Amino acid sequence: MLVLAGIVVLHITAIILLLVATIDNAWWLTDSVATDVWGRWELAGSAWHYTNLKGDYAEEYLQVVQAGAVLACIFSILGLFVFVAQLFTLSKGQRFTFSGALMLISCLCVMIAASIYTDIFHKQDQGWFGHSFILAWISFVLTFILGVIYVVLRKKSE
Repeated sequence: MLVLAGIVVLHITAIILLLVATIDNAWWLTDSVATDVWGRWELAGSAWHYTNLKGDYAEEYLQVVQAGAVLACIFSILGLFVFVAQLFTLSKGQRFTFSGALMLISCLCVMIAASIYTDIFHKQDQGWFGHSFILAWISFVLTFILGVIYVVLRKKSE
């Protein structure tokens, strides 16, 4: 029972990290600019002003990063619901393969989004990667670990 609680807590943590990485505006930072996968916030005087990213980056790559981040969230949330459903429907000794597959797909989506963002955007810019970008890579590791755990895990009792 303690193992299941730990897995659920780890899964909820991964979902929260994925959502923060996707929503928050801190993938790339400078002293006067904060950029995420949706837009750019520029500091003018003492106020932050939102601008679109359209035209600043190759739109195809930007859409892939956006889709990867959103799909990673969706597959991770779906994986949690499937895991809870499988707790009640699987017979003794079966593996949580479908939950594991969903988490590994989520892992793949966030890896694609973060790696394309790393390779394509901000190569010549002065600045640093923000906490949302770092959370995306931490989410990659957590979703991979969860995917492996789900594939290996067997239901012990009914």
